[in-house]
Amino acid sequence: MIKISKMALLVTSGLLMSCAGAETPVEATIKKLIEPRLGEGATVDSIKETPYAGLYEVRTGGDILYTDKNAQYLFVGHVFDAKTSQDLTKERLDEVNRIKFSDLPLGSALKTVKGNGKRVIAVFEDPNCGYCKRFRQNALKEIDNVTVYTFMYNILSPDSITKSRNIWCAPDRNKAWDDWMLNGKVPATVAASCANPHDKILALGQQLRVSGTPAIFFADGSRIPGAIDTKTLEQKLSTVK
Repeated sequence: MIKISKMALLVTSGLLMSCAGAETPVEATIKKLIEPRLGEGATVDSIKETPYAGLYEVRTGGDILYTDKNAQYLFVGHVFDAKTSQDLTKERLDEVNRIKFSDLPLGSALKTVKGNGKRVIAVFEDPNCGYCKRFRQNALKEIDNVTVYTFMYNILSPDSITKSRNIWCAPDRNKAWDDWMLNGKVPATVAASCANPHDKILALGQQLRVSGTPAIFFADGSRIPGAIDTKTLEQKLSTVK
């Protein structure tokens, strides 16, 4: 993740497009110049010229930036079409961060079916995440005709790993999860040796650049971060084919 605070004097707005082909000499030069300026450990995945006033898109992980051909200026933020108010950056982020839903290891997730279950989502949640509890207590509680795959993504504390293991190894893991997330009932302790998918899910979340919870993935591969409300969830599900 880019530490924007280190670049506060340089940044105003930005955009990313994925690189469709080989880099041009100018793009290769920009990459060489800009990468060391993004901070320790930052890697530029692609550079591409845009149709926006000679600016170049910089892709680094799940982030998007903008720079000029000399890599002298760096812009962070969203670019909008002034005539239509279309958020061009968001569209590119959605495209770049889209996943193949069928590749998710659903066998390593908790599965809940409500109503006919025809609509499908996957949610990355930490058991100690307050926003996850709010999302589950409100939007997920009120929504119907949906199948929810919950990946216990333990990123907040060692206690998250312990709670997830106790829930995964419970006689009824879905009930144990709901008891905890909805009612605050602590799951019964199980042996530390009980097999669970923590390592697998942690690696998966990192691969998908899930940096916070909850993170909601839809059947079309798109995602929404954060505890959205019922109306927003319904609106999104209505657009997924």
